[in-house]
Amino acid sequence: MSNDQNPQQPHQAYAPQQHTGQPHPPQQNQPYPGQPYAGQPYPGQQPPAPRRSFFARHKVLTVFLAILALVLVVSIGSSLGGETPDTPDAAGSAGVADAADPGTDGGTTGDQAPAAPAPEEAVPGLGAAVRDGKFEFTVTAVEPGVARVGDDLLGVDAQGQFVLVHVTVTNVGDAAQMFDASSQKLFDAQGREHSADSTAGIYLGDANSFLNDINPGNSIQGVVVFDVPADAVPASLELHDSFLSGGTTVALG
Repeated sequence: MSNDQNPQQPHQAYAPQQHTGQPHPPQQNQPYPGQPYAGQPYPGQQPPAPRRSFFARHKVLTVFLAILALVLVVSIGSSLGGETPDTPDAAGSAGVADAADPGTDGGTTGDQAPAAPAPEEAVPGLGAAVRDGKFEFTVTAVEPGVARVGDDLLGVDAQGQFVLVHVTVTNVGDAAQMFDASSQKLFDAQGREHSADSTAGIYLGDANSFLNDINPGNSIQGVVVFDVPADAVPASLELHDSFLSGGTTVALG
C-alpha cells in the first residue's frame, strides 16, 4: 500500500443544525411557557378546597340512618328468633288429641255427655265450727227484728232493726288474742255489707264482744249486734280474728 494515499478520516457525529431566532414548538403534552400544568391553579388563584364525603356533610342524617338500620336488624332478629318449629313431641301430642276427638274420623263417633260441673263447696251454717287465724267461731243463734237493746233507763233504739248474732269464740292459738265486734261483718240477701254496732252491744251487759281478750284455750259466749234496715234479710256473716285477717263465712239462711 502506498503512503501517499489519504488516511481515513474518522466519522463525525451528525449534529442537527440549530436555527437561532425561532422558538421550538412544544412537544406533545408539554405546556407552553408560562402555562400551568394540568391540575395546578393559575397564578394568584386559590387551590380548590377538598370535597368532603356525603356522610361527613350530613352527620345528622348519617346517625339517623344508622339508628334506623340497627332497629330494623333487631326487629328482624326478634321475629325470626320467636318462631320455633313444631317439635316431634308437639306434633305427636296434636295427633293424639286429634285421634281422641270424637268429631274426627279417627275418633269414636256419637255424642258424649258434657262433663258435670264441679260441685260448689258448701258454706258452713249455724252450729258449724269455722276458723280464722287464732279464733274458732261457732254461730249458735240469730235474732233479727229487735227494736231496742238495754232497758228502759239505759238502752238504745235501732235505726232500722237490730240483728243479734250469738257466737262462741275459742282461742285455738298459743297467745292471747282480742275479740272485737267491730271486725265482724253481716251481709243481707241483697248483698249489702253491714258493720257491727259496738255501742249498742254495750247496753246488752253480757255481750262480751267489745275488746275482750281471750287467752289460749279459753272460750267466751258473745253477742254481736248489727243495726240494719227494717227490710233487710240476714244472709251470711264474715267473721275475723282481727281487723286485717282474711275472714271466714257462715251462712245464716
